[in-house]
Amino acid sequence: MGETANGACLCGAVRFRIDGAFEHFFLCHCTRCRKDSGSAHSANLFSTSAQLEWLAGADLVAVFQLPKTRHVKAFCTCCGSAMPVMQKGFLSVPAGAIDTELTLRPAAHICTGSRAGWDDALHVIPRIDGLPD
Repeated sequence: MGETANGACLCGAVRFRIDGAFEHFFLCHCTRCRKDSGSAHSANLFSTSAQLEWLAGADLVAVFQLPKTRHVKAFCTCCGSAMPVMQKGFLSVPAGAIDTELTLRPAAHICTGSRAGWDDALHVIPRIDGLPD
């Protein structure tokens, strides 16, 4: 990925820019990430040096911190889309919120000890370009 990435929520009310490089890209299968993503895993980019700039809708972003944990999620209060969050100098950005083409590839599946049982062998499931008939 280049030095700048742009992104937005699903409804477009929140827009942001990230300036700087991401140090990590992980697919996390922990129970918390599965619950807050509603999927097999979350896909997040991390940086300790990149800067987050809200271009629109910063006041529409809410942050949920799971009590007594480091687990935090920011989201658009209009559409619920996951949004970037800066916490203690550490930027976490949901990969799906970025509109700029990512060249950085995930480095690892993490917390696989708590992955969903139905997450095995997904690569053998048929792929359909659009909606099924």
